[in-house]
Amino acid sequence: MKDTHNQKFSSSFLLVPIVYVVTIWIIYVVEILFNLNFNKLGVFPRTFEGFRGVFFTHFIHSDTSHLFNNSIPLFVLLCSLFYFYKEVAYKVLLIGGLFTGFLTWLIARDSYHIGASGIVYLLFSFVFFSGIIRKHYRLVALSLIIIFLYGSMIWYVLPIKDGMSWEGHLSGFLTGLVFAFIHRKKGIVKEEHQFIETEFDLLFDENGNFSPPIIPEESEEIRIKEE
Repeated sequence: MKDTHNQKFSSSFLLVPIVYVVTIWIIYVVEILFNLNFNKLGVFPRTFEGFRGVFFTHFIHSDTSHLFNNSIPLFVLLCSLFYFYKEVAYKVLLIGGLFTGFLTWLIARDSYHIGASGIVYLLFSFVFFSGIIRKHYRLVALSLIIIFLYGSMIWYVLPIKDGMSWEGHLSGFLTGLVFAFIHRKKGIVKEEHQFIETEFDLLFDENGNFSPPIIPEESEEIRIKEE
C-alpha cells in the first residue's frame, strides 16, 4: 500500500494556526485596552444585522477563559488540518467556517453567538471523520488521538450547559462531517494494491489452470543452419 500523497515535514503548516491564534488574542487585547465590546458583531440568528456575525463570530470571545479554552484545541486541530489535508485545508477552514456561521444563524436561539468554538468543532469533526472514511492507518491513528484528547467535546453539541452556544458547536460538527465526505478522495488516500504480472503468471489461464505458452517449432531452414 502506498500513499498517493507523500508527507514531507515543513514548518509552513504552522503558519495559519499561529496567525489565527495570535489574531484572536490581538482582537481580545484591543477590546480590553480600548474598553470595547465586539460581542454585537457575533451571530444574531435570523436578522439582517446579525448575519454579519457569520463572518466575524469566529474571532470574538467573551473573556480570557473562553479565549484560552478555544486557543489550544484550535491550534492543535489547525496544525492537523494543514499538515495532513493541505490540499483542502483552506476550503475547509474558510468555506466550512462560513457554513458553520450560516447554519448557526439559521438554527440558534435569539442571542449573540460568538467564539472560535464553531471552528474547533468543524475541525474536530472533519479530522476525525476523514480518518475513518479514508481507512488510512495514519489518519485513523490521528482520529483516535483526536477523540482521546477532545472526545468529551461531543457532549457540548447538546444543550447541557447554560450560556454555551451548543448550536454553534452542532453547526460546526455537522459541517465538518459533510466536508469530510465531500473531500474524501482528496489529500492522503489509501491506494489499492495492484499486482504486477510476472512470467510465472503467464503459465496459468484466467481460471487458474496450468497452461504454459506454446513455443512454435523452429523451421527446417533454421535447424539446418544451426547444424
